[in-house]
Amino acid sequence: MGHETYFYFKQTGRNLQQSWGTQLMTLFTVSMSILIFTFFFLVYTNIIKAGDRFGDELRLIVYLDDEVVPEMRPQIKKKITDYSPVEKIVFVSRDEAFHRLNVQLGQEGDVLNDLGAGFLPPSIEVFPKKDLKNLTLIKQFSDYLTTLPGAQKVQFGQGWVERFGYFTELLRVIVFLSGGLLVMATAFMVSYSIRLTVIEKEAELEVLRLVGARSSYIQTPLLIEGFLQGLLSSGIGLGMLYLIFLWTKTHLSGPGFLHLLDITFFPPVTTGIIMGMSILLCTGGSLVSIRKYLRI
Repeated sequence: MGHETYFYFKQTGRNLQQSWGTQLMTLFTVSMSILIFTFFFLVYTNIIKAGDRFGDELRLIVYLDDEVVPEMRPQIKKKITDYSPVEKIVFVSRDEAFHRLNVQLGQEGDVLNDLGAGFLPPSIEVFPKKDLKNLTLIKQFSDYLTTLPGAQKVQFGQGWVERFGYFTELLRVIVFLSGGLLVMATAFMVSYSIRLTVIEKEAELEVLRLVGARSSYIQTPLLIEGFLQGLLSSGIGLGMLYLIFLWTKTHLSGPGFLHLLDITFFPPVTTGIIMGMSILLCTGGSLVSIRKYLRI
């Protein structure tokens, strides 16, 4: 077993040495593909996390004609929760709305001195559960709330929710496209690399067949090449992504949109999965290429 292992790694080293130019090109291409995919995937995961945090503040405000008497509140709550479970429901009177406005205006609150609370409508604030993220569901929920007794209109930051929904959908498409690019680039480059190795060693491989060498003596060094390509490519791609992440955190931190996002890198489990999938993809590509070009 030790002799066979030594032979496999020695033969792999010879293959890499003799085709180092092709190997470097393959390594560069696959690394760039992994970098592109993981970059958009990292942005997507951080945007989803940000959406969860912003979703905590998402609420639908039902403006009413008149204040809801205490006796009617349980019935209205039941009508709302029968349609969809919610985190909480808050009834806001005219006086409470006036107090909130006064607090928001701060030092400018003196403009309200000659006004009473009568010009502000009472409202019901509905905080949906976090799983109510789908834009269509939120719109449907909003349409339903307009049917409540005395409801004038419903507001829920529709413009922001729509833009956020479109942006996350765009990122999802980009992640799938970059993932497809990764698969195609890896399959092509690994196949091309293995094919060149086989062509260069065609005479040597034929001699091995004639002397009765097992298929493993021919296949295993090429499979090790694919394994190393996957390991090194994923390591380089993720390493470059981490450098970009650190640069972003260092130079673009502070107040602003990125500060609100609180971007984070992949957890160790996700990093391991990405590297494992890259290794599996490159090794699998090597195996397919071996069977295709060697017919064994």
